[in-house]
Amino acid sequence: MRKKQFKAESKKLLDMMINSIYTHKEIFLRELISNASDAIDKLYFRSLTDDSVNMNRGDFEIRISVDKENRILQIEDNGIGMTADELENNLGVIARSGSLDFKSGISADSQDNEENAAENDVEIIGQFGVGFYSAFMVADKVTVLSKSFGSDVANLWVSEGVDGYYIEPAEKENAGTVITLYIKQDSENENYSDFLEQYRISSIVKKYSDYIRYPIKMSWETSRPKQKADDSDENSVPEYETVTEDRTLNSMVPLWRRNKKEITDEEYNSFYHEKFYDYEDPIKVIHSKTEGAATFDSLLYIPKRPSFDYYTKNYEKGLQLYSNGVLIMDKCADLLPDYFSFVKGLVDSADLSLNLSREVLQHDYQLKLIAKTIEKKIRSELLKLLEKEREKYEEFWKGFGVQIKYGLYEGYGANKDTLKDLVLFVSSAEKKLVSLQEYVGRMPEGQEKIYYACGETVEKAQMLPQAEKVSEKGYEILYLTDNVDEFAVKMLGEYNGKSFVNVAADSLDIESDEEKENLKKANEDSKATFEKMKEVLGDKVTEVRFTGALKTYAACLTSEGELSSEMAQVLNMMPDAHDIKARTALEININHPIAEMLSNLDDEKLAKYSKLLYDQARLIGGLPVEDPAEFSALISELMV
Repeated sequence: MRKKQFKAESKKLLDMMINSIYTHKEIFLRELISNASDAIDKLYFRSLTDDSVNMNRGDFEIRISVDKENRILQIEDNGIGMTADELENNLGVIARSGSLDFKSGISADSQDNEENAAENDVEIIGQFGVGFYSAFMVADKVTVLSKSFGSDVANLWVSEGVDGYYIEPAEKENAGTVITLYIKQDSENENYSDFLEQYRISSIVKKYSDYIRYPIKMSWETSRPKQKADDSDENSVPEYETVTEDRTLNSMVPLWRRNKKEITDEEYNSFYHEKFYDYEDPIKVIHSKTEGAATFDSLLYIPKRPSFDYYTKNYEKGLQLYSNGVLIMDKCADLLPDYFSFVKGLVDSADLSLNLSREVLQHDYQLKLIAKTIEKKIRSELLKLLEKEREKYEEFWKGFGVQIKYGLYEGYGANKDTLKDLVLFVSSAEKKLVSLQEYVGRMPEGQEKIYYACGETVEKAQMLPQAEKVSEKGYEILYLTDNVDEFAVKMLGEYNGKSFVNVAADSLDIESDEEKENLKKANEDSKATFEKMKEVLGDKVTEVRFTGALKTYAACLTSEGELSSEMAQVLNMMPDAHDIKARTALEININHPIAEMLSNLDDEKLAKYSKLLYDQARLIGGLPVEDPAEFSALISELMV
C-alpha cells in the first residue's frame, strides 16, 4: 500500500500537536475518548429517525484495552464508524473535524425544524479535528480500524507520525472504530509505560472523562485468595489467583445535571469531599442552571474554613470547567473574582469558545457573562446565609472575612457595592458581630457618622481614650482589628449616606457648640504653654491642644488627615517601607486635673510632663514607647 503524505501545513500542525499544543501528555486519552463519544452520539442521533439502527442507548459503550507486554493501548467504540473517504478526510487532513461538520448539519436542520432539533438534543464535543493527533505524543505508531454503519467493508488507517499514512481494506465484524496506540519506549525524561497501567488509565478517565454519557469499560485484573474446598485449616497461608473482571471507569451522569430535588445532602457532600479534598462538609452548596445569553450548569461550594494554604501565595483559585461533561480546565481562575476565591466547584457549558488544545479558553464574551453571573449568585447566596442562617454565616466570616475586606480595598473600591452588605465587625453593643446595615438601622436620631476604633484586639480597641466619650454619648462603636480593616473602611467611604470616622481622628467632632466655643477659648489662653510643649516634642506631633473628646484619660494622640497611626503601622510592616509616619496631635483632656496644672509648671518640669504625656498617649493608643529608658527614668523621678 502506497504511503500518502500529509500536506506541508498539516505536517507543521502535527509537529505542534506532539511538542507544544498540549500541556500534559495524559490529555491524549481525554481526546480519544471524546472522539469515541462523538461517534456514538452520531449513531444514536441517527437511531432516532432510522429504524435500521437496531440499538438502544444502553447498548453503546467505549472500551479500553491494554497489552503491557507489547506496549499496546486500544480505545474502541461501537459508534457510527468511518468509510475510507471519511478516514481520508477526517484523519488525512489535520484540523478537519467530522464532528464539527456533523454539528453544523444538525444546526442547519434545526433552522428548518425547531421541534425536531429540540427532540434530538445531541452534544458533540469535538470542534477542531486535531485532538486525535495528540495520540502521537505517547505513541510512535497509531492505527485506526473502522467500519461505517451500513457498510459491508472496513478500512485500516495507519500512521507513524509526520512521515505520512496509508489506508487499506480490512476485516471488522461490527460498525465502530478501534484506535490502537503503540506506546513509545520510556526515555530519560518520560515514563510512557505509565499509560499502560490500569490504575493510571482509570485516574485519567476519572479526571477528564468521568461524565461522558456512555460507559467507559476496561478489563480489570485483581488478585484474590483462592477459595478452598476444605477451609478447616485456618492457619494455612492463602493462595492467590488473578481474576479479570469488567469495570466501568466513569460515573456517566454528572451530579450537577440531576434535579436538585432528587439530590440528598449526603450526595452533595460526598461529591465535595471526593473532588475537592476537604474532610469537612461545606457550609453552603449552590447548585444552579442558568439559561439565556450564557447557558451553563454550576455546582459551587462554600467551605467551612480556609485550607492550610489559602492565605499564601501558593494558593490557586478557580473553578473546574467542563464542556459537555468533559473536563477542560481544572482551575479556571477567570470564573472567580479574588474576593470570592475561596469558592470551590465547577461550571459546565457547551457555549464556550475553546482553543485547539481544548485546554485554555479564549477570553470571549461568554466566559465573562458566566463569571459575572456566578459572582452575583455567590453574593446572593451569602446574603441569604447572613439573613437566614446567621450562625453559619458568622462561622464563614471568621475564616474568610479578611478576604472579603481585601476585596473592598482592592481596585480603589471598585467592588464596594458588591461587598459592603457582606461585611461584619465586632460592635461595642454586646461585643457581637454586626453588619453595616444593622449598625445604621439602629443609630439614634441625630447621629450622622459611623464610629470605629482600631486595635490589635477588641479589648485594646475599646480601651482607646477617645472611645470612652463616644460611648458616653450613646453611640455604637465598631472595633477594627485586622490590618486591612481601616484601609477597607477608608475605601468604602460611607454606607447609606453615613460617613465613617475613626474615634482617634481629629474629625471626631462630638462636642456641642457650647463645648467647642469653650474649648477654643481655653486653647487660646494656653497657647504659650502648648508652644513650649510642642518645642520639646519636636516633629513627633503637629500640635499640642486641649480636647473635650476624653472622659477619664489625661491625654491622647489624635490622627490628622487620612493616614491614621494604625494605618502607618501596617504600612511600615510592608517590604521596602520607608518609616511612614502619621500626622498626630497631642490632645490634653480639658476636664482632667492635669490640664490646670500644666500652666503652673516651670519650663523644666513642663518638658518632663510633655514627654510623659506623649509616651502615655502612645501606650494607651496601642503604640510602643519610643525611648523606654527615658520613660522609666521620668516615672521614677516623679515617684521620688
